[in-house]
Amino acid sequence: MTIEQLRATPAQDESCDSGAESCGPVPAGPARAVEGLRGRITADGSSGFPAEPGRYHLYVAWGCSWSNRAAVVRRLMGLEDAVSLSYVDDSADGRGWVFGGSSGPDPVNGFSRLREAYEATVANWPGRASVPALWDRLGGRLVSNESGAISLDLCTQFKAWADPSVDLYPLPLREGIDAFNAWIHHDINNGLHRVGHESDPARHAEFFDILFDRFDVLERRLAANRYLFGADVTEPDVRLWLSLARLDVAYPGLLATSLARPEGFPHLWGYARDLYRLPAFRETTNFDVIRQNFADNFDQLHPERVVPAGPAAATTVGRWELPHGREALSEHS
Repeated sequence: MTIEQLRATPAQDESCDSGAESCGPVPAGPARAVEGLRGRITADGSSGFPAEPGRYHLYVAWGCSWSNRAAVVRRLMGLEDAVSLSYVDDSADGRGWVFGGSSGPDPVNGFSRLREAYEATVANWPGRASVPALWDRLGGRLVSNESGAISLDLCTQFKAWADPSVDLYPLPLREGIDAFNAWIHHDINNGLHRVGHESDPARHAEFFDILFDRFDVLERRLAANRYLFGADVTEPDVRLWLSLARLDVAYPGLLATSLARPEGFPHLWGYARDLYRLPAFRETTNFDVIRQNFADNFDQLHPERVVPAGPAAATTVGRWELPHGREALSEHS
């Protein structure tokens, strides 16, 4: 694939599986339909899955960026009492994602592994058992395992139980948000993975150039705006956050992107720290698990599975808590 083709490639949906324990794109081709659960929640119930408080449960993983996205959105919207949430264990075994270890038992169904939720939905489930996964208590089945759909439904379909001051997907901005999300997804969220996985020096350099170009674009945009679309957090901020948190603590040692640490871009780095000050981002982020998860996930690049040397957790959190100085931008955004 040429760089021009790369730029034009549409974004893929994302979820995290436990076979490779990766947060990479869902495979294309025949397996794609098998692995996809694409039910949607609607406020009026027209989809067959009406938005109701207490009906749905979200299964996520601390180390998975895509399930982290859904967890952040749920917290930002103030839906903790409307949509429950629990974590699978921080790592998986040969059976896939499991419950009962460091993250505790499955509080909804008593499952010992996430695959049981998939098999309750489709008998002899042939695909991966990935996170995030949205469970319908009433129907006794999964609704969706696609992070984008889950996040947007949490943004838009649970307004009756959400914080009325929060709108992560404002109607007048939706066209711009959709385009910006596709750009972030392809060139940054997945761009970091392309850099890390590319072994050919020439292509690695090309991918790196694309990545740095995107950081430059964001740096200019954030010089004048507190958040990506002005004075308020919107859904693209959540999507970008997934990569910025990992760029600091995981990608440098594991994916050969040490030159792209966020502090090399002062507005971008201040913006990332600004987001971290918000409880929704802080409370859904575990830097230790992120780092270990990447060491486990990329064993093809690092078969020794050694967590790279770097700041201890307390030091990492301390750096993220440094003053960001971006408050005044809200007055001008």
